[in-house]
Amino acid sequence: MHPNFHAMYKLFRPILFLFSPESIHHIIVFMMKVVGYIPCLSYLLRKHFTISDKRLERELFNIKFSNPVGLAAGFDKNAEVFSQMAMFGFGFIEIGTVTPLAQKGNARPRCFRLPADKAIINRMGFNNKGVEVAAKRLHKKRKHGLIIGGNIGKNTATSNENANNDYNHDFTTLYDYVDYFVVNISCPNINNLRELQNKDELTALLTGLVEERRFQDEYKPILLKISPDLSFEQIDETLDIIDKIGIDGIVATNTTTSRKGLKASTRKIEKIGNGGLSGTPLAQRSLEIVRYIDQKTGSKLPIIGVGGIMTVQDAINMLNAGASLVQVYTGFIYEGPGFVKQINRRLLQPN
Repeated sequence: MHPNFHAMYKLFRPILFLFSPESIHHIIVFMMKVVGYIPCLSYLLRKHFTISDKRLERELFNIKFSNPVGLAAGFDKNAEVFSQMAMFGFGFIEIGTVTPLAQKGNARPRCFRLPADKAIINRMGFNNKGVEVAAKRLHKKRKHGLIIGGNIGKNTATSNENANNDYNHDFTTLYDYVDYFVVNISCPNINNLRELQNKDELTALLTGLVEERRFQDEYKPILLKISPDLSFEQIDETLDIIDKIGIDGIVATNTTTSRKGLKASTRKIEKIGNGGLSGTPLAQRSLEIVRYIDQKTGSKLPIIGVGGIMTVQDAINMLNAGASLVQVYTGFIYEGPGFVKQINRRLLQPN
């Protein structure tokens, strides 16, 4: 008889939540590294949490995904535990956001839970050990068959005028070690970063990456991650750029700066301050944007739906709205290690 990991996690979650989000994240990453050195435990976790079924497979960008549920960027920033996280049934893992140079990110505290809202506010600020470190780890430890995405950004100290150089450096450094790229210009926690979503800046940035790809031996898809705070008019403009340049897909959406409709007290929200909001309050807007993009493009532009997927039904709704794949992060934190299995199990059930 298999242990009920979901019930166990719900039992222990209040204890875990006594620690700060960043502290518990470091503890989990350490534990995952330890698990990686115990083959029998790795096997048991994979066997329990992974559902292998041809009906779950998805083919996108000429890549075969074992199932449509991935781990969003932000959890494994430095490509430390991508193999271990795959044990929990993910069909793909996205590492990063990585930048050319290592950087500490914003001052702590910089990550906050809102349990009443099933949400998290973070202003991490692209803290990572640099793209070269991630590339070396992917080169050494990557196993055949595990689909890896590379989420790339610019260093905080790099001006927007020179941002293209940072993205190109990330792109070429990671090129041989990931299956697809996500261009992150929509994180609200880097000063002026989202200005790169403006028409001229975005066109120049994406054109540079597409040009760089022509020098590579193998074609790797490039996706753009957009903000949920864009207007539909801005989304239309972005879609025109994507179509014109030949970008392969879109990731919708990043975190939001909106604080609309939160259950947490105004005092608590003001005390936390700036940061990107993820979790349940983001679900409706992310779903709305995915549905809009799918309808606007006639279902021709591949979409990875992310943001506010906190329940199995949220994932189903996102796929029904037009997403080809979905990603979870905050939902995984709140729902625990069995979350991906629950989604995949529902996908196998008749409608």
